Amino acid sequence: MTIYIDVVFIENIIMNYIILYGTGIVAKVVPKQIRLILSSTIGAVYVIVTYISKLRIYETLVLKIVLSFIIIYIAFNPPNIKKLIKELLLFYLTSFVFGGAAFFLIYVVRPQDIIMKNGVFVGTYPIKITIMGGLLGFIVLVLSYKLIKTKFTKKSLICNVLIKIENKELKTKAMVDTGNLLKDPISGKPVIVIEHTSLYDILPKQILNNIEKILGGDFKNIPESINDKYISKFKVIPFSSLGKEHGILLGIKGNEIIIENEEEIIRKKDFIIGIYNKSLTKSGEYKALIGINFL
Repeated sequence: MTIYIDVVFIENIIMNYIILYGTGIVAKVVPKQIRLILSSTIGAVYVIVTYISKLRIYETLVLKIVLSFIIIYIAFNPPNIKKLIKELLLFYLTSFVFGGAAFFLIYVVRPQDIIMKNGVFVGTYPIKITIMGGLLGFIVLVLSYKLIKTKFTKKSLICNVLIKIENKELKTKAMVDTGNLLKDPISGKPVIVIEHTSLYDILPKQILNNIEKILGGDFKNIPESINDKYISKFKVIPFSSLGKEHGILLGIKGNEIIIENEEEIIRKKDFIIGIYNKSLTKSGEYKALIGINFL
């Protein structure tokens, strides 16, 4: 079987370029074309040297990892080591996707003359198989990336909630905070954090406008009738978020919460409302935060 080195060289430049371009999309990096071409060429040169060389050093894992670092550095010029490692991992992930697509096409086409020498697959299969494999891998990668990105956008994490307290109801929008597992330390009930201004229709303003004083034990501005009714229901919720390392929220037990997301309607009765006396967002997209323990 005759192997044409120039064909193998061109095939590898094409595949390397497509893989690096796909890596750039996932990593949200727009590299210069000259860098992509140079990096792709270096990878192709390595393949040729590995194929024709009798030295086993070119097959070592260490050399392949070093080459990967060089390829990524030349292609994307990352500003720091953290960015470099991130782009390297995405490069490997993209390579796995493209490699799987290429092997799938090779399996379907079933070319007769394929050999492996020094860890390199070569054969007489048409160059169009290489290009088709790269394009198929690119399509799979881009579609998967868009699907995952769409699934986890902020918009998809915002849901409608209906909160009931003593025959009063509040409708608002809440964002599902995947890192929020806030609970009442005594009862263990999950806590929904709500902006205090959103609660004006269901809780007395005298309480909502004096949260800091109440947490400090000052009830001077609270009418006695309101104080007697609510003081026994107050809870203190410690938290380490919302811009504070060690903060506390004023909490009060809710009767029922109904959460409407894209897939289902969730009802929960054992929960605590954590009253936040600032705004959660500048744009007002949502007025509350719920943890995944509500879902």
